[in-house]
Amino acid sequence: MEDARYVIVNGDDFGLSRSVNLGLTEAHERGIVTSASLMVDRPASAEAAAYAREHPRLGVGLHVELQAWQVSRLPRKGSARSAAALEQRTAAELDRQLKRFRSLVDRDPSHLDSHQHRHLRDVVRPLFEEQARALGVPLRRLDPRVRFVGDFYGHDGRGRPDTDAISPGSLIALLQGIDVGVTELGCHPGYAADLDDWYRMERELEVETLCDPAVRAAVRELEIHLCTFDDVRPVPLEGAGR
Repeated sequence: MEDARYVIVNGDDFGLSRSVNLGLTEAHERGIVTSASLMVDRPASAEAAAYAREHPRLGVGLHVELQAWQVSRLPRKGSARSAAALEQRTAAELDRQLKRFRSLVDRDPSHLDSHQHRHLRDVVRPLFEEQARALGVPLRRLDPRVRFVGDFYGHDGRGRPDTDAISPGSLIALLQGIDVGVTELGCHPGYAADLDDWYRMERELEVETLCDPAVRAAVRELEIHLCTFDDVRPVPLEGAGR
């Protein structure tokens, strides 16, 4: 894979709602999305899993959700006992969501990541690294052979909409800048009919862009190979990202 450009276009929040599922699957069937990250506890998770079972070309990983208490930093004077308790509760939650993923999708996840990238927090990161090693799958931002590009996003990082960032022109520019090797391009396609959150209409714009003929043409012209995490050779995580 070193001499070519491979891109995993991964849609987060699969299972969040029926309208999100609809947008993500459309972006897979008509656009360039090749992979998704499943939220196993959300209302439309069973529907999303059914689609994944019927469409094996869509790679599906586990999008772990952790509550604030699971990712907050321990107080400086926290005891070893409190640290161990937090670690135990987080490990149990990760294990629970993995088991639910398996029961829904009937296979192991192709990769691991988390909502709002919470797995990168120091207090929980080792648990995710251990689970990824056990599964033999990539862990977002921590596998040395898979770069993560998160610039295709309709907000500027300060809570302000930035729809230019999810336009066809911006996506094509991102694709033009992709280096050789394997890259995960993150996205959040969906429809807003049943959503009540701050990232709604941006999801619909993402669907339009991901399905845009000019974007598909750019992928061909740039000789980018669209793939999934299943196509990535498992890499040990010891020392990765440290």
